[in-house]
Amino acid sequence: MSADQFRIPDASIRLDSMPTAGRDLVLAVDAADRLAVAGQLGITAVEKLEVKLHAVRFKGGIRVTGRLVATTVQPSVVSLEPVIQEIAEPIERVFLPGGEKVYAGPADAEIFVDLDGEDVPDHFEGNEADLSALIVETLALALDPYPRQPGETLGALRDDGDTESDLPFAGLKILKTPEDKG
Repeated sequence: MSADQFRIPDASIRLDSMPTAGRDLVLAVDAADRLAVAGQLGITAVEKLEVKLHAVRFKGGIRVTGRLVATTVQPSVVSLEPVIQEIAEPIERVFLPGGEKVYAGPADAEIFVDLDGEDVPDHFEGNEADLSALIVETLALALDPYPRQPGETLGALRDDGDTESDLPFAGLKILKTPEDKG
């Protein structure tokens, strides 16, 4: 996580003290932290942000599953009026200890990406996995990129009275001389 990313308090899981049955993490993010998340995402507000996660040991790391529930406010792309969006997203991610392996293949090498395969695991350093980035990323991906009120369209903002003066080159007509018309 980079220095400019916000860290949600209590959103981390220690691997060394995890029970064999796993650990549950239930977060109801407070108003000040929701304001920081909204600022990071560039939206008006995050009115509610609740996360229920379950983490279990998996291949030397942890597998996190759960659900994110949020209420966000963004300006409409049509009228700039506030648009409220209710979000309920499933979460599933694998975290492995250690840094990512650097690929040192040739620059022109082809890379096979299996779109139906499992996601690439995230990595963490030490004995603690911070889930703040996972929570903020899940919320960011669930946001409507073009929010608008029900029934709003761009056509409603346009004046559909296509008069000759509305055309792009209508002002050039006055520059035409009688010799040009022939």
